Amino acid sequence: MDLNRAGTPLLEIVSEPDMRTAEEALLYLKKLHSIVRYLGISDANMQEGSFRCDVNVSIRPKGDTNLYTRCEIKNMNSFKFIEKAIAYEVNRHIEAWEDGIHSTEIVQETRLFNPDSGETRSMRGKEDAADYRYFPDPDLRPVIITEEMMEKYSQIPELPDEKKARFVKDYHIKDYDASVITSQLEMAHFFEEMLEEGISGKNAVTWLTVELQGRLSDSITNSPVDAKKLATIVKRIEDNTISGKAAKEVLDYLMENDASVDDVIDKLGLKQVSDDGALFAIIDEILANNPEKVAEYKAGKEKLLAFFVGQTMKASKGSANPQKVNELLKQRLA
Repeated sequence: MDLNRAGTPLLEIVSEPDMRTAEEALLYLKKLHSIVRYLGISDANMQEGSFRCDVNVSIRPKGDTNLYTRCEIKNMNSFKFIEKAIAYEVNRHIEAWEDGIHSTEIVQETRLFNPDSGETRSMRGKEDAADYRYFPDPDLRPVIITEEMMEKYSQIPELPDEKKARFVKDYHIKDYDASVITSQLEMAHFFEEMLEEGISGKNAVTWLTVELQGRLSDSITNSPVDAKKLATIVKRIEDNTISGKAAKEVLDYLMENDASVDDVIDKLGLKQVSDDGALFAIIDEILANNPEKVAEYKAGKEKLLAFFVGQTMKASKGSANPQKVNELLKQRLA
């Protein structure tokens, strides 16, 4: 006897027949999936059966108001399979309609989806609602919802749309970026933990959604680099301790090794040189070795500044602070 569901409550949500496309149905399901996870009432793990969907499909000509024969596809546990099942079933109904056999070919029934073939197949006939013979279960005790319970549970957590709007307003990030971050509860929490370290919202978005996500092959909950470490990397860019390029090296190292950000910066020798004296020594040598280009720059060919910056960065093996290099070169070339 399998008792793995014993004591687990079931919440069933039934929609009206007002969705017109597979895409619309998926958007509805993904929003619902996100909401139940934000509420903390389910992990909504589709593979483990915590969030499943029965899809009812029927078609009708444009302008027609009748609801024609529908078929139910049971126990769908994947957004991808739901989309494919709807597409297949809609096409099956349309073909039967166009062939003039809709009334005999399409019958009210329960069907199953085969993910290998991408097709649905008949499982069993489905009775009308009046024939289901519903009756109360005498072994289930009634649940009384008291006013105290209503008051206790009336305060719900911040939902995805509200969190998205707050992120855009408070952290000045793009609407699209806020959508990506709030699409997963774990990512939203990760982002908020990063911002607790005092970094900018824009940089937090880039390093979370592009750099870290691009290196992960699993859920962000299994990331070897936590929110505080990633925020520290961003902070070291913002305080000019390391360059953006060096920060990627730090992140790569931390994806494979457990260490502090500052220890990795020291170990890899990535700290930027911002000391005027050390940089002037490098710059003076570069200018002395390129007198013709110095003359051309002073004659008005200002694009040569990029050449001098590049040569300085090369001589410093990438450790020089680029902003500082620009500033000091302009002083020397003035």
